[in-house]
Amino acid sequence: MDDSTKTFLGNGWAFPPAFEMDSKWVAMVSAEEDIQQSIRIILGTIPSERVMDPKFGCDLLSFVFETDDPTYLTLLRDTISDSLLYYEPRIKVKEIRFGKEKLQEGILLIYIDYTVIITNSRTNMVYPYYFKEGTNL
Repeated sequence: MDDSTKTFLGNGWAFPPAFEMDSKWVAMVSAEEDIQQSIRIILGTIPSERVMDPKFGCDLLSFVFETDDPTYLTLLRDTISDSLLYYEPRIKVKEIRFGKEKLQEGILLIYIDYTVIITNSRTNMVYPYYFKEGTNL
């Protein structure tokens, strides 16, 4: 990967923020790792959570008490797709699928297939959506 590609893909603080013990600097990530962490931040942030950008994030919280019927999953897919389109310009989302194998445990697995635009490399990730987190169920 050449320098112009790395520059476009960017670099930023690792998430969650951490410090490198030897240099005492903030741990940094770059390129594809930066994109993966950015996607996790977008999906894990509730809109209005950030004061300076109240629209930032993905409104997954509004789907917590919904059933797993096709209508719900289509709305969820559109919400995720719109958030990534708006807040992560370095990628093009190809497909969003849902894995129901851990549904009884309160986890909906979100499979996201995307292409990094500048490198034209296809990548995927799995985001675990915990809809029963923090309950005694």
